[in-house]
Amino acid sequence: MYDFAYEKPTAIAAALATLKSHADSKALAGGQTFIPVLKQRLNKPSVVVDLAKLGLAGINVTPNAVVIGAMTTHGAVGGSAEVNKAIPALAHLASMIGDWQVRHRGTIGGSLANNDPSACYPAAVLALGATITTDRRTILADDYFQGMFTTALEEGELVTSISFPIPERAAYMKFRNPASRYAMVGVFVAKLPAGVRVAITGASQGGVFRHAQMERALSANFAASAIADVTTPADGLNSDIHASAEYRAHLIGVMAKRAVEAA
Repeated sequence: MYDFAYEKPTAIAAALATLKSHADSKALAGGQTFIPVLKQRLNKPSVVVDLAKLGLAGINVTPNAVVIGAMTTHGAVGGSAEVNKAIPALAHLASMIGDWQVRHRGTIGGSLANNDPSACYPAAVLALGATITTDRRTILADDYFQGMFTTALEEGELVTSISFPIPERAAYMKFRNPASRYAMVGVFVAKLPAGVRVAITGASQGGVFRHAQMERALSANFAASAIADVTTPADGLNSDIHASAEYRAHLIGVMAKRAVEAA
């Protein structure tokens, strides 16, 4: 580590003012990515702004949506009886992120702001057609994710909450890396009044994406058999020591069918 100023404001306006007044300042949510980055000196901010006291944690369930504050931990989402009742697939997803320590420090807002290509939450946000609210606007899921570690967020913009429409059916299945528990391939399937949405995480070099062919097939017939012959090209998929692009392409089909069956 190295020296930097540490601020822990109690109001969003104060946090934004500090971030704006220092060009190299950084916001700290749960720190599950940012703290290791600091330790490796891959980022050297002069000021770290801790968001823990801004009142951005909490879960509110309405008849049509589950609204989750940006600083709500994965453990809180996974353990929420309200989320388990309204969108059990979302609670299931949260309960499988990392390990116990990660789930009780990591936050949904931090995960979405970072947009790791193997993170789980982006699949839920994209498949459910969620809306991301920031300190200055709302952003639709289809507009929010813009590639690996890239989002529609502007400099100094903070995620404050995420609103998930309640689906008719939904499920999330992932093939986990046994060490990190990140998704080598994760598939979130959601049946909504307007049709079916399928989002894939962990597989693509460009991050989370929707699988249009599966969506069309499942909108016509919501059954695992409907996508039995749907294949995913390996072009553009990740290939590393854990799995080749071709294997990830195969896993997309396997996880998608399991998700449909679970839903």
